[in-house]
Amino acid sequence: MAEVKKENWFKRTGHRIAKWFREMRSELKKVVWPTWPQVAKNTLVVVACAVLVGLFIWCFDMVASAGVELLVSLGN
Repeated sequence: MAEVKKENWFKRTGHRIAKWFREMRSELKKVVWPTWPQVAKNTLVVVACAVLVGLFIWCFDMVASAGVELLVSLGN
């Protein structure tokens, strides 16, 4: 029986990398990229949400600090 010789490791790896790039390119052609107004709107939503969460955490921290100070002052 004749043995089938495997390709060189470098050649196999090169083929795999080339195949990966071909597949990536074909997938990127399917992507629907957002328009600039959509990007701006989404960015504003993210910034607004981050500010709201920051305010919520700040308020919670102030209330918690006041509660801890009250407990400490009661203990003295």
